[in-house]
Amino acid sequence: MPIPLLDLKQQYASIREEVLRVTAEVYESQLFILGKRVDDFERDFAAYCRTKHAVGVSSGTDALLEALMVLDVGVDDEVIVPAYSFFATAGVVARLGARPVFVDIDLGDYNIDPARIEAKITPRTKAIMPVHLYGQCAPMDEILAIAEQHGIAVVEDAAQAVGADYRGRRAGSIGTLGCFSFFPSKNLGAFGDAGAITANDDALAEKLIDFRVHGMRPKYFHHYVGGNFRIDALQAAILHIKLPHLEAWHEGRRRNAEIYRRLFAESADERIVLPEELPGRRHIYNQYIVRFPEGRETRDRVLAHLKSAGIGCEVYYPLTLPQQECFRNVPGAADRYPNSEAAAEQTLAIPIYPELTEEQIGEVVTEIRRALRST
Repeated sequence: MPIPLLDLKQQYASIREEVLRVTAEVYESQLFILGKRVDDFERDFAAYCRTKHAVGVSSGTDALLEALMVLDVGVDDEVIVPAYSFFATAGVVARLGARPVFVDIDLGDYNIDPARIEAKITPRTKAIMPVHLYGQCAPMDEILAIAEQHGIAVVEDAAQAVGADYRGRRAGSIGTLGCFSFFPSKNLGAFGDAGAITANDDALAEKLIDFRVHGMRPKYFHHYVGGNFRIDALQAAILHIKLPHLEAWHEGRRRNAEIYRRLFAESADERIVLPEELPGRRHIYNQYIVRFPEGRETRDRVLAHLKSAGIGCEVYYPLTLPQQECFRNVPGAADRYPNSEAAAEQTLAIPIYPELTEEQIGEVVTEIRRALRST
């Protein structure tokens, strides 16, 4: 049987009755914008993230955008971002007329390399935006020390890291603001687009609440130019149903990562590098990323072989951010970012969702070995 990269139908089957009940209640209420459903989810999500506040928004991208707007990032400002990430990390910076300043990553965890940040800071630097890529937190102690020294904000892009821990602290609770995506493929996924921003500062939280409704408080009195960044009550209700299951889903992914490690270790092969879980961090494996250091040709052959065998896989991401056409004229885009380029050329995501069986994981491992033997 085919093994998909992600099978959301199995997850849905396990919570189907809860979801149908709560969505029916929303339909009967005919209250779809903000309200108690959103309040309840925000309260419990803040508690899960160990933050004082959580503000539900319309998507992970809008979470990043609104966070920067609330921090007054604008024209001619600079925001430091990793050179390797999903497009939104740098895209929201450019949308505000600011400049994304790219910094190479560390291949050990695919996150921004703090040793390279200091050289990129200028008087125009307004924020650092580390991405907790693939479900493992960036080295936040080092990043926070740099930010504090220069008096700049830290916005955690935790879109792929809901529930990841860093030295006893939870993703989204460490920096100035934390931004989350509930895109359906995430560990905590909505039935469409949705997101959230976490904060420990009361004044920033109040500003976030205003900005998501066009900077309005009270009704029709606008103190800021915000946006329509509201989360739907329907999505909040679904996320609220899912939230109590999240830890079990995390542990299923972590269990499967351990099975991969054990099975690959039975025939050690230097041609494949498995993801590392670094000390003091809890990886929640939003994706399980393997790397083929021989380069793009080997990676692409493995990808083609897996697909021909009915095994889902995906390249996250085939280009670095500086290589994207829309950023090629950004200062610094023509520089080399060797670790980011290696990640783009050598990595492949393979199935990790919690409902995978050990037999299915064994099949994935067998087919990867078979593909490597043929290259």
